[in-house]
Amino acid sequence: MQLIISNTSGIPIYQQIKEQIRDAILSGELQEGQMLPSLRQLAKELKISVLTITRAYTELEQEGYVTNMQGKGCFVMAHNSQLVREQLLCRIEERIKECIGLAKRGQITQQELLQIVTLLWEEIQ
Repeated sequence: MQLIISNTSGIPIYQQIKEQIRDAILSGELQEGQMLPSLRQLAKELKISVLTITRAYTELEQEGYVTNMQGKGCFVMAHNSQLVREQLLCRIEERIKECIGLAKRGQITQQELLQIVTLLWEEIQ
């Protein structure tokens, strides 16, 4: 996993880190039980404060994506965790709302949109 930090995006650095790690977990790039880089290691690699990494990891833990084992490190939680599932459902709902808005602007019917979703679902499987 490679984290990319932007000083000009207007998004706080800890949040950029948190979102990229969360996305890597949800996409499967980071697997259940996998250890995240240590606070010091990641801070050194990104040339940022350990406190910034700590904040990102703490929020990821509060949201149920990782667990911190004292003296051992930070590990990815199970993907079937209810909290992770809820977060994923929220992200899906947001994207579906965007699609519905686009469909309505393009005068695409609900039935046509459902057909597109069904075709894509079958194609990906």
